[in-house]
Amino acid sequence: MLPSVDELLRHREVLPLVECEGRPVVTEAARRVLDRLRQQIADGLLDEDRLGLALANVAAAIERQLREDLTFSLVPVINATGVVLHTNLGRAPLPEAAIERLRQVATGYSNLEFDIASGERGKRDIHADRLFRRLFQSLAEPVSTVVVNNNAAAVLLLLNTLGEGGEVIVSRGELVEIGGSFRIPDVMSKSGATLREVGTTNRTRIADYERAINERTRLLLRVHRSNFEIVGFTEQPSLSDLVDLGRAHGIPVVEDLGSGALFDLHQIGISGETTVHDSLRSGAGVVTYSGDKLLGGPQAGILTGHPDLIARVRANPLFRALRVDKLTYGVLEATLLAYISQQYDNIPAVRMMRLSPLDIAARAEALAGSVRRQAPRIAVEVVAVSSVVGGGSAPGATLPSFALALTCEGISAGDFSRRLRQVEPPIVARVEEGRVLLDLRTVFPEQDQLILQALARISSASS
Repeated sequence: MLPSVDELLRHREVLPLVECEGRPVVTEAARRVLDRLRQQIADGLLDEDRLGLALANVAAAIERQLREDLTFSLVPVINATGVVLHTNLGRAPLPEAAIERLRQVATGYSNLEFDIASGERGKRDIHADRLFRRLFQSLAEPVSTVVVNNNAAAVLLLLNTLGEGGEVIVSRGELVEIGGSFRIPDVMSKSGATLREVGTTNRTRIADYERAINERTRLLLRVHRSNFEIVGFTEQPSLSDLVDLGRAHGIPVVEDLGSGALFDLHQIGISGETTVHDSLRSGAGVVTYSGDKLLGGPQAGILTGHPDLIARVRANPLFRALRVDKLTYGVLEATLLAYISQQYDNIPAVRMMRLSPLDIAARAEALAGSVRRQAPRIAVEVVAVSSVVGGGSAPGATLPSFALALTCEGISAGDFSRRLRQVEPPIVARVEEGRVLLDLRTVFPEQDQLILQALARISSASS
């Protein structure tokens, strides 16, 4: 009873699809539909009558398959979790100026590796380096910067350049594992450097580093504890103490700062987090950090430090393998210019972290009132909550915020949350104590209306 693919393509209701979408993609969709029917027959799910009914609607099935095949899987979502730098949701949203810069760079040719003045080949890393030099011009010593595709690549490149064939000393309390089961010891192993652990998980002294130094020591490494805290009976030497020790032995000290803030986090009530400026002022030879975390720009791994050390990094053949493209440089330029002009609120992630809890509360109350009027089967309350920075940044630090606490008559909180993820665009929330929470710190104000519309539809469907 199953028709051939050719027969399906000649079906009067399928012919318009062929004309609109093209024969190749419709052919593939028809094959997928036939394969599914064939499997259902083999599994005993379709008898002759049911198969006849399915074939009567085969054109609609092919159209659905086409929509599925030709739909983007990477889609925008509304982040109502309260996690500003949500790794699973793409971390930092990009500034509007960066999007416009991206369009300019992407839609034509550019001077990525071309020196306009001389007419000769240029270097792509100068586009970011010149701006980083301006950002760090207050430092006593000049610095240079290169950019690779993420911070793990930056650490790999740094260790391979300065530590290959020798030992790199690091505290046991800093041997972290980041998302996706990537571990610092594994990255170090791939770099060709030998890990030399010192101290204990909770206490490492400067004397531990000094005892471990030998003729094979190439680097002293400090690693930011990106996603956990050690509290209680703890000890850790300051970066300045490590730098003094390194200078006494002629060994560079480098720091994997991970997140890499370029602004003072005390401004938003977060203490204990080191900025890139702090690390460089303390004498770190090179600091590595991410572009899409606290910096608020594109995914990138950034290495900033002493010009001689950065020149060695730049000369490493791995640098070419790990380098970034024109799109990353364009977005990074726009983001850095916002820092240089001190227009911090033009950077969405920074703006979200700087939001006043009172302003968030006012938005929440206004939205809650609209929900009560337009989604009567949904009970809503405005509650105080704690947002987090996320993305391996400022572990343990929270930001006071306000959220809509929602329950819907007739459905569980888990089902309610699932239905929110099924709307367009999907709304990602969190569930606590049997309620769905929508933290408005991470919701753009223009998205409030989309949330209201989604809640009204869910309320209507549950009646």
